Amino acid sequence: MADPTWIAAALTVAVLAIYEVVLAIAQRHRPGKLARSAHAALRADWFAAVSAQKGSEVLAVQTMRNSLMSATMTASTAVIGLMGTATLAAPSLNAGFGEALTGTPHLSARLALELILMALLFASFVASAMAVRYYNHVTFIGGTPVDSDARRRWSEAGTIYVRRAGLLYSWGLRQLILVAPILACILYPFAGPFAALAVVAVLMVFDRFGIV
Repeated sequence: MADPTWIAAALTVAVLAIYEVVLAIAQRHRPGKLARSAHAALRADWFAAVSAQKGSEVLAVQTMRNSLMSATMTASTAVIGLMGTATLAAPSLNAGFGEALTGTPHLSARLALELILMALLFASFVASAMAVRYYNHVTFIGGTPVDSDARRRWSEAGTIYVRRAGLLYSWGLRQLILVAPILACILYPFAGPFAALAVVAVLMVFDRFGIV
């Protein structure tokens, strides 16, 4: 008979994975209906507008600084969460991998969930840190005088970077949200699928452009 804990863990991960796959397909076929694509276009239009307006350099730098700080906070939260999770999961990790070294590997559902949790936190940290990197580049470009040759030369790169930074920031924040059902499943296995459904219901609202 299948372990009920494994069933709960599989259901939790499956709900999240299926939604992300459906969202990726929708992103490819109907990008204009999704907030992610609409907001990426908004950032590109914003950068084009400030690049065409003399005297907007300070405004551009201030806006990028606010975005950079938001991404920095997300990265810090993710890395602190990762360190805490690794510390709390150390006994399970030691037991699981210790048995693997003795020739009797055992992967429990809890250990698998802890590994997924750490993977989500690490992915959130990397995405947010890369968003900080691109926002930092855009700050230099946006602070360059609008009518200078350097600004014109780097304007296209600025548009690409601001779109990329926003997408990376949204991915980092999203992965932090996905931590919730995994954590719920670790604490109480059969709470995981219900938490996953609740998170998906909330994400469905936020992922649709024009709803909120």
